[in-house]
Amino acid sequence: MERESMEFDVVIVGAGPSGLSAAIRLAQLSAENEKELTICVVEKGSEVGAHILSGAVIETRALDELIPDWKDKGAPLNAPVTDEKVMFLSETGSLTTPSLFMPPAMHNHGNYIVSLGNLCRWLGEQAEALGVEIYPGFAAAEVLFNDDGSVKGIATGDMGLLPDGTPGPSHEVGMELHGKYTFFSEGCRGHLGKQLIEKFDLVQGESQTYGVGIKELWEVDPSKHQKGLVVHTAGWPLDSKTYGGSFLYHLEDNLVAVGFVVGLDYQNPYMSPYDEFQRYKTHPKIRDTFEGGRRIAYGARALGEGGFQCLTKLTFPGGVLTGCNAGTLNTPKIKGTHTAMKSGMLAAEAAAEALFAERANDDLVAYTEKFNNSWVYKELYEARNVRPSFKWGLMIGSMYTGIDQLIFRGKAPWTLSYGHKDNETLMKKSQATPINYPKPDGVLTFDKLTNVSFSATNHAEEQPCHLKLKDPDVPMNINLAEYDGPEQRFCPAGVYEYLDNEDGSKTFQINAQNCVHCKTCDIKDPTQNITWVTPQGGEGPNYPNM
Repeated sequence: MERESMEFDVVIVGAGPSGLSAAIRLAQLSAENEKELTICVVEKGSEVGAHILSGAVIETRALDELIPDWKDKGAPLNAPVTDEKVMFLSETGSLTTPSLFMPPAMHNHGNYIVSLGNLCRWLGEQAEALGVEIYPGFAAAEVLFNDDGSVKGIATGDMGLLPDGTPGPSHEVGMELHGKYTFFSEGCRGHLGKQLIEKFDLVQGESQTYGVGIKELWEVDPSKHQKGLVVHTAGWPLDSKTYGGSFLYHLEDNLVAVGFVVGLDYQNPYMSPYDEFQRYKTHPKIRDTFEGGRRIAYGARALGEGGFQCLTKLTFPGGVLTGCNAGTLNTPKIKGTHTAMKSGMLAAEAAAEALFAERANDDLVAYTEKFNNSWVYKELYEARNVRPSFKWGLMIGSMYTGIDQLIFRGKAPWTLSYGHKDNETLMKKSQATPINYPKPDGVLTFDKLTNVSFSATNHAEEQPCHLKLKDPDVPMNINLAEYDGPEQRFCPAGVYEYLDNEDGSKTFQINAQNCVHCKTCDIKDPTQNITWVTPQGGEGPNYPNM
């Protein structure tokens, strides 16, 4: 069946902070210049915010620039930071870093604790009020190209396909959305962005290095709640060679967001980031916050930690990458919303200038120029040596960070490198020590499948599996044989299993219905045999307030 098509000036893939900020800025410029621009945002989640997950503490710099009167317009920033701590944990104790020795990037005075999903819902309302068309529940499944190789737009995925890929009784063909420019604002490890990076050779420094962030939202005893408190930890339960740490943010209404981030360059194939998170909550300095409370939501998402060294080339003929698709997260700040928003705004300004001048489908170099002259570039440059210093371990990395940020102020005359890809760092099982994690108690700690039920994840079973294996024999012949099946541990949703057969052999099984779209498998699989592609639009997690 032939697909119908719609024409726009700009098509934006992803209704996250970057994509929505780009849409709003385009609409603002359209009104200011009295030149109509047609703008479309396509979002794979069932609604704006359904797939958004972050800590999150937000720095309002970009929001102040985009919508200066955001307070008057009711933006859901209701918990200004009032107090903060950075702690190093041992198994039973802790050491709090004096404020004097905290790097400037980690100070949060003037910032707000938010639900990023709710902020995106509000941004979506602002965009629609300016005339932007937003289509939630439609997954951008394919990049479309013009005859000259430039990007023409995207096609949304078919609905109602059977598991073998053939049309079922409820089949609906996807639609083509054509744009003079297409913005790919899919977030970290975007499905289409990954393809574009390869096709147009957009890696301009080092390959991105990632972490996986795992989060729960709790309603806690009011006596244990301190609205505006921000706590970060490093150390236990991770070993000194593994990069990672926790966040604990007190929002309004007795809500506490708690999460754990593990760098995906970890080495031990027996490590389970999910179980490290559950173990973290049992620490004497942490568990008291949650005793007497109840967990109300769960989710997970990969994040691009590489920063300056791993920024992609931002443009290609007919399109751009923005936000975490391009790698704009500031890891030392533990923030990426403000940088993602600003990158979207800069891309919008460059595209508007080109469209007003009646240029189209060119390589939007003005976006790169604007980005390189922006505070985002300066901020990422000054943060560039923090994350790679932790390849030397927690203690040396922490000491180096203090020197780099407090003495050199991010202006050291050198740039450290990562020197690896995350999928290349796992030891073979013969070199590794198994980790025995305690069984969940069902009160403070939980098994994966129980927690996944708190993400409201749903996928129709009658559809093609969206987790593709390049070679179906690799899981048994390589992953299990050499690494003892690490995908059953690095996935935070119980998607991958090795089932025991009666004859003592094992069978590999993919439970795609559990997938929370975190993209960890696409990143950490040792042979890059797993490829995450988008399922039917509207499926996956349905986060209410993450």
